[in-house]
Amino acid sequence: MIIMDSKAQLTVDVIAKVAEGKISTINAAKLLNKSRRTIERYLHKYQKVGIQFIIHKNTGKSPANKTPDTLKRTVQALIKEKYFDVNLTHLAELLVNNEHIHVKRETLRNWAHEIHHVKRAKRRRSQARKRRERMESPGLLLQMDGSPHRWFGDKKSCLIAIIDDATSEIHAEFFKSETTLGCLKVMRDYIDKKGLFKALYVDKAGIFGGPKRCNFSQMQRACDELGIEIIFANSPQGKGRIERSFDTFQDRLVPELRLRNISDMQSANRYLQGVFIPEYWQQAIAVNARSATSEFTPVPVHLNLDDICVQKEYRKIRNDHTFSYGNKFYLIDSPLKHSIAKQKIEIRKRSGDRFSAYFAGRHLAVSEVIEPTKASMYDLEIQKKIDAIELAEKLGNVSEAARISGCSRETIYKNRRLLKEKGPLALKRTFRPDIRHKNRTAKTIEESVIGFSLENPHLGQAQVSAQLKAAYQVEISPAGVRYIWLREEMNTSALRVQKAKSSLAAA
Repeated sequence: MIIMDSKAQLTVDVIAKVAEGKISTINAAKLLNKSRRTIERYLHKYQKVGIQFIIHKNTGKSPANKTPDTLKRTVQALIKEKYFDVNLTHLAELLVNNEHIHVKRETLRNWAHEIHHVKRAKRRRSQARKRRERMESPGLLLQMDGSPHRWFGDKKSCLIAIIDDATSEIHAEFFKSETTLGCLKVMRDYIDKKGLFKALYVDKAGIFGGPKRCNFSQMQRACDELGIEIIFANSPQGKGRIERSFDTFQDRLVPELRLRNISDMQSANRYLQGVFIPEYWQQAIAVNARSATSEFTPVPVHLNLDDICVQKEYRKIRNDHTFSYGNKFYLIDSPLKHSIAKQKIEIRKRSGDRFSAYFAGRHLAVSEVIEPTKASMYDLEIQKKIDAIELAEKLGNVSEAARISGCSRETIYKNRRLLKEKGPLALKRTFRPDIRHKNRTAKTIEESVIGFSLENPHLGQAQVSAQLKAAYQVEISPAGVRYIWLREEMNTSALRVQKAKSSLAAA
């Protein structure tokens, strides 16, 4: 049984008529849009095997270069289970490097489309923007920004990066969030490695001295001291070099960290700076500048990066040569020839809670002043009970000690037993919700206040007191209503409305 489509059927009919002498070879070539030589070949095969000449010899056979189905299933399983968050180019590289599987790009794309596991780029209609050429020389302009993302593990962290506009050479580090100290550290490490650059291109965030912190930004102050000009971008597209680098990092780095089971910041920074940037970024992304002349300059001898790339604050020195910082008092221990009271002391804060104090460029030794703390109400209560017990032992008469200390004999006996069995903390009075104080409002009145307040949540304490007295003969002052509200956490109208809704839902 031979199955033919319309085109094959037409070819067979025309060649049959040529064999019968009804159509010439030239007319057959025009009808089938073939050459005369092809018509002659068809005619020869028709005379030899009949209408089977139209069936190609490879029909029903697998192509010699066909990829095995087992390899296809293996690759699709790897995509689903292991490489589900990588793009096609990255996937092809990982298959070669990790699995030793070589698959052509289009074949790999078709296999991925079959299982709907193709990572597509976000498509947005964007403004038409004029392309800006790269800077001619390295060190003329660097771009800096931070990218909060789930880079590793379940929590978000921030990748702060600085990139050269001319060469795309980059330095980056992970931090818990985008902080001033983190930006200062990244900039300092880059300067320490390459040298001072001319300008820094950033967004208008307060960290860099944007509109909200234009007068007291630590980054702006450090750049001024280093002679670096800060340029603010009016849109994210203006600093597209650093923005696109974060797209590459999120596309490439996140799967690499996951495949290596990296879930802590220290290991992520070690892989990023020791493997990813030198082995991938420098090889595949970084380019050569148009000009071989570098604009980086060495750090002058009189500048110390450790004293500049830190967070600086100022405090006024008191008459007794103390100052406050971080809700604590500190005393200047360094020997001073003259008093520096009323002067400003410079606080240089580094990572963590460590800081150093400087005056006129001189490092000062300081020590924390420990102020005596007042005894709490519970400490005084415990001490009072211990004093009564000691007085009873000193006098040898519990009745006399009870009269002098103002408590009963039973209380002294009970406290003495608790002190002997469980220690001083056992004398601390504990709150017993099952025991009501003798001066507390009666339970029935409290229930009336709570019920009436939930029915009329927008009434104030004075109105609740007056209406309860007029309608239900319940005697309670506005202050008493307020205490009940505070105890039940319904002291605002919003809380009362919320509690009323909860009561209705529960009912």
